[in-house]
Amino acid sequence: MRIQTAIAVIALSCAPLLSARADDAAVARGKYLATIGGCQDCHTPGHFLGKPDMTRVLGGSEVGFDIPGLGTFYGPNLTPDKATGLGNWSDAQVVTALQTGVRPDGRVLAPSMPWRALAVMTKGDVTALVAYLRSLPPVDNKVPGPFGANETPTSFVMKITPPGAK
Repeated sequence: MRIQTAIAVIALSCAPLLSARADDAAVARGKYLATIGGCQDCHTPGHFLGKPDMTRVLGGSEVGFDIPGLGTFYGPNLTPDKATGLGNWSDAQVVTALQTGVRPDGRVLAPSMPWRALAVMTKGDVTALVAYLRSLPPVDNKVPGPFGANETPTSFVMKITPPGAK
C-alpha cells in the first residue's frame, strides 16, 4: 500500500510539470504557425517600414491598407493588452475572429485578413495560435482606424491601385 501511495504522490506532483510542458509545446506551435503565416508582417510595428520592432511583436501596425471603396485598415494589436489588444477577448472570441472574420462586436475584419485560410486550421493548431498570442507581453498600442472610404487616415497607408488608376 505504501508503494501505491508513493506512486500517487509522485504522479500528482509531476502533473503541473506535464501541464507546463504541454502549455510550452502549444505556445511553441502557435509561434511557429504565426511565423510561417506571416502574422508579424501586418501586425508588428515597423515591419512595413523595414524596421520591425520585435520588442512589440504583434503589437499593431502604424501602416494601413487602403482598399478602394472600403477604406483603410491597420493590423490591430494582437497582444493581451486589455486596453488596446485582445486582453478582454475570450479565447473563443479570438478563435471566432481568426476562423470566421468576425470580431466580438460584430465588425467584419478587413479583406486583407486571411481568415478563410485560417478557417481550415485544426482545433489543435488554432488553440496553439491563441496560446501563443496569450503568451506575448502586453503592448499598449492603439492603432489608427479603421477609416471608411471617405475618411482621411492619420498614419502611413499602402494603397492598392487598380491598373490604369492614378
